[in-house]
This record gives sequence, structure tokens and C-alpha cells, in this order.
Amino acid sequence: MAAEGHAADAAEHAPTAGEYIVHHLSHARNKELHGPFDLSVVAWDSMFFSILLGVVGCFFLWRAARSATSGVPGRFQAAVEILFEMVESQAKGIVHNAQSRKLVAPLALTVFLWIFLMNAMDLLPVDLLPYIWQTITGDHEAKLRVVPTADLSVTMGLSVGVLITCLIYNVKIKGFGGWVHELFAAPFGNHWALAPFNFLMQIIEFVAKTVSHGMRLFGNMYAGELIFLLIALMGGAIGSVGLGTGIGLAIGHVIAGSAWAIFHIIIITLQAFVFMMLTLVYIGQAHDSH
Repeated sequence: MAAEGHAADAAEHAPTAGEYIVHHLSHARNKELHGPFDLSVVAWDSMFFSILLGVVGCFFLWRAARSATSGVPGRFQAAVEILFEMVESQAKGIVHNAQSRKLVAPLALTVFLWIFLMNAMDLLPVDLLPYIWQTITGDHEAKLRVVPTADLSVTMGLSVGVLITCLIYNVKIKGFGGWVHELFAAPFGNHWALAPFNFLMQIIEFVAKTVSHGMRLFGNMYAGELIFLLIALMGGAIGSVGLGTGIGLAIGHVIAGSAWAIFHIIIITLQAFVFMMLTLVYIGQAHDSH
């Protein structure tokens, strides 16, 4: 009787599907830190994993550069060289200023690897790191999101960084006076009556490119994370159904999870590549005069 009572209590306190998804899509925030800036709005989990994976990516690149040999390369060196040559060829085709490419090509390589690693966190079991975090903190309600690129603040931060880089190159290549003149002279023509419309269109273009740049990455990764959660719910329902249905759910859970994980490898790679290419395109446009 006691065992039945415990089982009933566990079932009663088990989260619903909606509560499970909302919990996994909530960030780790400290609501007690306040001051000149409200630090409770900071998603500490996104910040932690973004910095950690950035350090890991830089370490891999440093390790590849340090262990590079002129002889027959190993598998790791060959993979890094293929990636480097791919980024370098794309940079040459878009940014035609050889001096700028000395910074832009490494920047694009770093962006690609960093975003790929952040996206790849989506391939971990959805309950693994949150469970470890809950065990460490002793709080079974503790929240933790491990995919930084499924956080809009991270992807928009990356796109704003690209915008700042574009503005710097606009001034560097065209001069401050030349860039200001372009703001008021393009795209409709250099006439004083058209200057307000030119300036408005330029601002709209900068805002639209920045917002779409960040939203594209966020939308794809958020959707991917949500699908993994729905597949996890399929596995979680096994214990609440009959034997035959449970076996069917178990088989479906494994098949769906494996199929989506394999397909998601393509998505995380493609999204990193698209973000890198748009970064190169926007920086390349900053070198062009209208």
C-alpha cells in the first residue's frame, strides 16, 4: 500500500508535457542580483556555454597551428586545413581587399567554428546536463539551457558584432566623410531633396540585415531544440501506458531521436556556414562604394 501511495504521489507531482517543455526552455537566472543594471535578466547558462565553447574552439585552432607539419598531415591537421582553405576561398571571392582579408578570413573561420560548436550542443541528450546541474545544486527545479544559439540574445549579440565590424570597415575603407556622404547619396542619387530618403533606406538596410542575421540562426536552432524535447516526451510517456504501447513508443523514440539527430548534424553545420557567409557578404558590401 505504501509503495502504491508513493507511486501515486510521484505521478501526481510529475510535470505535464507543457511544464516539461517550459522548464527546459527557461534560462538559469539569478533573481537576487540587482544594482545599476538588473542582472536578473542575464542568461548565465548561455553566457557560460558561449564563452566555454569559444575557448574550446580557439584551443582547437591553436593546437592545429602548433602541431602543423610540412610533411604528411595527420587527420586533425588535414581537417583543419580543409576548413581553412574553404573559408579562405570564400573570403577571396567576396572580400576583394587583400589587406582586409588578413583579418576577415580568420574572423570568418572563428565565427564558423564557434557557431558550429554552440549548435552542436543540441546533439546532447536534453536531460543530461540539466540533471547534472540539478544534482550539483541540490535543486530539482533548477533550470539550465545548453544551446547558446537557441537564445535570441546570443544570436542577436553575434549579429550586432557583425554590424559593428561592417561600420568600422565602412569608415576605414571610405573614410568617415565618404561614408557619411554615401549615407545621404545612395541608393536614390546625390541630390539634396533625396538625402532624407537615402538616409532612411540606409538605416533600414542596416537594421534589417542585423535582425534577419540573428533571427535566422535563432529560429532554426530553437525549432531544433523544441523537436528534441518533443521526442524526449515520447520516451517519457513509456511508463504511463500499457506494455504493447510502451514498446511501440520506445522503438519510435529511438528511431525518431536517431533520425532527427542525424538530420540535425546537417542543420547545425549549414546554419554555421550560412552565418559565416552572410558575415563575409556584409563585410564585403562595406568595401563597395555606391
